[in-house]
Amino acid sequence: MIEETKEELRQRIGDLAYEVTQKAATERAFTGEYDEFFEKGIYVDIVSGEPLFSSTDKYNSGCGWPAFTKPIDSHRVTDHEDRSFGMRRIEVRSKEADSHLGHVFNDGLLDRGGLRYCINSAALKFIPYEEMEKEGYADYMAVVE
Repeated sequence: MIEETKEELRQRIGDLAYEVTQKAATERAFTGEYDEFFEKGIYVDIVSGEPLFSSTDKYNSGCGWPAFTKPIDSHRVTDHEDRSFGMRRIEVRSKEADSHLGHVFNDGLLDRGGLRYCINSAALKFIPYEEMEKEGYADYMAVVE
C-alpha cells in the first residue's frame, strides 16, 4: 500500500472529510449528505474503503447525522473516551484507517440493542447495493439483503 501525504489525502477526500476524519471535527447537524438518505447498500470509511455500516441498520433518529444501530462488524470500529467540550462521550473510529467517524450513545432503538451510532456523513462513502460486487464488496451483499 502506497502511503499518502496529508495533502494528498485532503485532495482525494476533500476538506470537510479531512477535518472530520483526521482532526475529529464534526459536520453541522442536518447538513450531511447521508442524514436523510435511505438507499440500499453499505457505508465505508471514506479514507480506507473499510466496510463500516449497512443500510439495514440505518434509521432516522432525528439527531441531524446518520444513525446506525450497529456496525457491520464490531471489530471494524474502535471506541475511545472523549472528554472534549466539557462532555463525556464515546468516540467511534475506524479500525483500519483510525478515522474519526462520530460517537456512540446508549439512547438508540431498544429493540435493536439500544445503541445509536451517530456518524458524520463526511466520514463515509456510500456504495449502492447494485455496485457492491463491482466495487469489491460482494462479500457484504448478504448484510443488506
